[in-house]
Amino acid sequence: MTQVTMTVNGKSVSGSVEGRTLLSDFIREGLKLTGTHVGCDTSQCGACVVHVNGQPVKSCTMLAAEAEGADVKTIEGMANADGSLSTIQQAFQDHHGLQCGFCTPGMVMSASALLAENPTPTEAEVRAYLEGNICRCTGYHNIVKAIMAASGQEPAAVAAE
Repeated sequence: MTQVTMTVNGKSVSGSVEGRTLLSDFIREGLKLTGTHVGCDTSQCGACVVHVNGQPVKSCTMLAAEAEGADVKTIEGMANADGSLSTIQQAFQDHHGLQCGFCTPGMVMSASALLAENPTPTEAEVRAYLEGNICRCTGYHNIVKAIMAASGQEPAAVAAE
């Protein structure tokens, strides 16, 4: 067993993990933060995206021990300090960027990372950035609309597929 300490959603956390424990498992099982979803265990779907030191990471491909000392943000840490939805979360709600909700945490985390890198992306840039995230319900159109709206751009400008 290895002792790991990291900051998750602004709080210092520690735990003992086996060397093979994935960050997604530590977050979900060790910390009981179940908003980070695991859909494939093979880095294909993006449902497990979290931010590690400000960068989007598929947590099913990173060992918990690799996050030693890191600053980790999960979907539970995305809300505003008063508990209200963040801009990107509100945009997903307002523009129906979710259906079953399984991919939504990873989509929100990826979208947040995109907007941190590129505050006003084009529709093509949004679609390219989301290539590592799979949604089986929405067809992506409303997800793209939500991200464009969160960037302050008119979502109606997004062309239908």
